[in-house]
Amino acid sequence: MSFTPNKSSVAECADELSLSTLTGGYDKFNDILNFNPVQIIFDNQDTSKSVEISKNGTSTWKTFEAGEALVLDMRGNHGQADNFTFPRGTQFYGRGTAGAVTFKISYTYAEQL
Repeated sequence: MSFTPNKSSVAECADELSLSTLTGGYDKFNDILNFNPVQIIFDNQDTSKSVEISKNGTSTWKTFEAGEALVLDMRGNHGQADNFTFPRGTQFYGRGTAGAVTFKISYTYAEQL
């Protein structure tokens, strides 16, 4: 007897989003979220620059100091929605002192049924 798991319980790794240049204004990451994240990692890999992260390009959600990272596990939701996540298609923006920067967003998602 073989077991076929519910495909929504199977984790997949999405392509990493990156930001490599800041202009002093809000700059778009290279791509959007193509899937709804289950876990998402915001990682300021730069050793000297703070980067402000925005979801709308007009206001800051969180400022990441140089070397700071944050892991959000969306499964930890205790609200009524069992699908608490950033929506597919979300575009992130970064803002900071003009110049090169290394900021990455990595995420996993549940395989669709």
